Amino acid sequence: MTNVKLMQGNEACTLGAITAGMDFYAGYPITPSTEVAEICATELPKIGGKFIQMEDEIGSIAAIIGASLTGRKAMTATSGPGFSLMQENIGYAALTEVPIVIINVQRVGPSTGMPTSPAQSDVMQARWGTHGDHPIVVLAPGNVKECFDLTVKAFNIAEEYRVPVIVLTDEVVGHMREKVVLPEPGSVTIVDRQKPQSRANYLPFAADQDGGVPLMASFGDGFRYHVTGLFHDETGFPTNRGDIANASIRRLMRKVEKAEPLIRDYFTESTDDCELLVVAFGSSAMSSLSAVRQARAKGIKAGLFRPKTIWPFPETVLDELAGRVKRIIVPEMNMGQLVLEIQRIVGGRAPVESLTKVNGELFRPEEVLEAIVGGRK
Repeated sequence: MTNVKLMQGNEACTLGAITAGMDFYAGYPITPSTEVAEICATELPKIGGKFIQMEDEIGSIAAIIGASLTGRKAMTATSGPGFSLMQENIGYAALTEVPIVIINVQRVGPSTGMPTSPAQSDVMQARWGTHGDHPIVVLAPGNVKECFDLTVKAFNIAEEYRVPVIVLTDEVVGHMREKVVLPEPGSVTIVDRQKPQSRANYLPFAADQDGGVPLMASFGDGFRYHVTGLFHDETGFPTNRGDIANASIRRLMRKVEKAEPLIRDYFTESTDDCELLVVAFGSSAMSSLSAVRQARAKGIKAGLFRPKTIWPFPETVLDELAGRVKRIIVPEMNMGQLVLEIQRIVGGRAPVESLTKVNGELFRPEEVLEAIVGGRK
């Protein structure tokens, strides 16, 4: 059974990327994401791909943007401080509509923090870290198999919608090992970017204004066009016209908004009749699931909602759940980031309680269960 393996999350992310067609990796080693680079260095040359260790994370993301422009499926991996260094070029990729994937294995911060300990403190940075309004997609695996599945999905979304996609794991998910049953070769759906068929009258940024995605020619294929981080018209050349800038940013945002029903992903347990809802993601959700099951055994009608798509958030799903519960608890390994989005969506229909942990340790099920039982009416 060669498709059954014991592997860690970082390994599963890398294998998922290669399965999706990733053939270029540029990165700088940083704990706790280093295994991604190590495996890429070993495996990519075997399939004709390219691996390059860059001088820093700024160079890493610049390199994958350049590689993607030539038609490569490109990825980098990092953690806290490195992710901060990538922010300007994440904005560049968003405005120029260059598909890239970033694996961010979160650790405790700010600054150097605790490099070998888990956190979930990059939730807001993943969405709003770069300056200006920009489209972004962020996926959050909750186990090792999902590291594989959601990395494949990240490449498919990046290619289909020409948008940067972030796979947001953490030290626990990245380093824990689980039995994974991999899909049979050829059974995985792979999406490739749409390319123009003719060079005649090619406009590299021409698309339907209601969220359309332009066809993307590869540098080196004979298409001559301009790419700039300035606002640009359909030709790719800079413009200071306010009407073009307005239409451009609204189209960029709209293409992700329209795609949300297609790309949203989530997991629920015992939500059909729940009166108390726990909303958790990533490794915090593992402990939360155990706590919900223990609460059920005590006769408490608890349920779990685990978003796998963090941005855009699966708002309509939570909106429906929020209309019929009495309490919502949001455990996070940060000072309360995702809870802000939960509070916005719930809109006061139920009390939303923030449960935070920032000591570099994973939530224990007992801690979540205590919050569930402690506030029971």
